[in-house]
Amino acid sequence: MTGQEQQIASGVSVKDGAEQAVAELISCFGVMAPEAVLFFCSSHYDIARVGAALSRRYPQAQVIGCTTAGEINARGCLDRSLCGFALPGDSFSLASTLLPNLSRFDMKLARGLVTELHTDLAVRGVAPVSGHTFAFLLVDGLSGVEEIVLSAVHGEIGDIPLFGGSAADDLRFSKTLIYYNGQTREDVAVLCMINTTCPFKVFRTQHFVAGERKMVITEADIATRNVSEINGVSAGMEYARLVGIQYDRLDPMTFASHPVMVRVGGAYYVRSIRQLAEDDSLTFFCAIGEGIVLTVAEGVDLVENLSQTFAEIRDHVGEPQLVIGCDCVFRRLEYMQDPEVAKRVEGLFQANRVIGFNTYGEQFGGMHVNQTFTGVAIGAPQSEGTD
Repeated sequence: MTGQEQQIASGVSVKDGAEQAVAELISCFGVMAPEAVLFFCSSHYDIARVGAALSRRYPQAQVIGCTTAGEINARGCLDRSLCGFALPGDSFSLASTLLPNLSRFDMKLARGLVTELHTDLAVRGVAPVSGHTFAFLLVDGLSGVEEIVLSAVHGEIGDIPLFGGSAADDLRFSKTLIYYNGQTREDVAVLCMINTTCPFKVFRTQHFVAGERKMVITEADIATRNVSEINGVSAGMEYARLVGIQYDRLDPMTFASHPVMVRVGGAYYVRSIRQLAEDDSLTFFCAIGEGIVLTVAEGVDLVENLSQTFAEIRDHVGEPQLVIGCDCVFRRLEYMQDPEVAKRVEGLFQANRVIGFNTYGEQFGGMHVNQTFTGVAIGAPQSEGTD
């Protein structure tokens, strides 16, 4: 390597129309012929028009994106915006595949597609696959099958670190869309394997720890992630009692501030509640089932946790040229209710060049998780002779 590789380009637009927003995003990228363009846009945009306009401008590049519940970029944490980045071909190779029909998920087909992807990248990567590749997974956030998709993907990618996010639709819970090289689809996932000569670190952080209060799921529908009974009584009423909140105050903000956790392999992971139904049942963002023991979570300082995370990232990769970030929408609801906290969070995102979106769930390794910030930090291109 010569040390003169092109840097990752990124940008943001808050213009109303899809074409106008794309034009501004392209102007941010400058003159380049990217290997791939990835974008995140509010569901208020027509994502098909956004993707098509980017594909027309960069016909040789892969163009991939999704709808969001908020966008993270150089201007802060926004709504109704478009943001994205372009990966230069001299230091990045991206191989991708569409995993279709999640509602009728074919495990064997998915595993075959992932294996082909690995082979494709091995042939055309800019560096050896092992140690120089990470995986990025986008999933329809209303599909309810992230765990199944991960079980197919994670077993086939070997030691390649994986992160990702579930597409969102600004808390409408109606339709979450993914754009993939000319197609605009729901009920799909897209897996990208990204090979690079740049140093990187895939990470996950959460600002909750397990408390002392326990609950047992005693009646649930696994297919819909719906819980009707906790501790043998009505789910909503029992949850409100355990977290010490009046029942009539149960809303997305309450769920964001008072999540529950499940223990897996000695570690605790957040399980967020999506909504309270009229029949007093609770719908979760993650897989849930009868007999599962949940622990009421206790929060720690979100800003301090995030600051420590970025300090560790910088120790590993130096100053990031890009952080691709997937931040749970419930985290956003929490920090945006306090203007001072929101300002500090935005400052950390901006200082560390985060481009990303607020999700309906996050992927990390083989786990589908909630109320986390997960992503990959990418450092500057390595000069010749640098490992």
